[in-house]
Amino acid sequence: MHVRAFLLLLALILLAATAEAGKNKKEKVKKDISECEDWHWGPCVPNSKDCGLGYREGTCKDESKKLKCKIPCNWKKKFGADCKYKFESWGGCSSQTGVKTRSGILKKALYNAQCEEIVYVTKPCSSKIKSKPK
Repeated sequence: MHVRAFLLLLALILLAATAEAGKNKKEKVKKDISECEDWHWGPCVPNSKDCGLGYREGTCKDESKKLKCKIPCNWKKKFGADCKYKFESWGGCSSQTGVKTRSGILKKALYNAQCEEIVYVTKPCSSKIKSKPK
């Protein structure tokens, strides 16, 4: 009878120790999470050249962090990788300038980026004449 009581007591001690160890891990994770809410993020800086993988630095009071980020290689450098726009269809070709234009309205500014509300882009008119299908 004493052996069963001893084994039961030993099992309870192990169970309590395991539960306490689990709490310590959860508390450590909570300590790593910042309580600061007013983060200011810089632009995404590519590791090499002007596109691809990189990092973005953020500061909040005395804290600073680095986040991984990626700049697509087909991004519009003029607008910045953190400014996302909804573009209209291309306008007609101007015979005076030889370019066509379209505008884009700001859809989203990531990481509090400073973005223009409306942007305009131009491109050369196509020299090809498209034939209509019969």
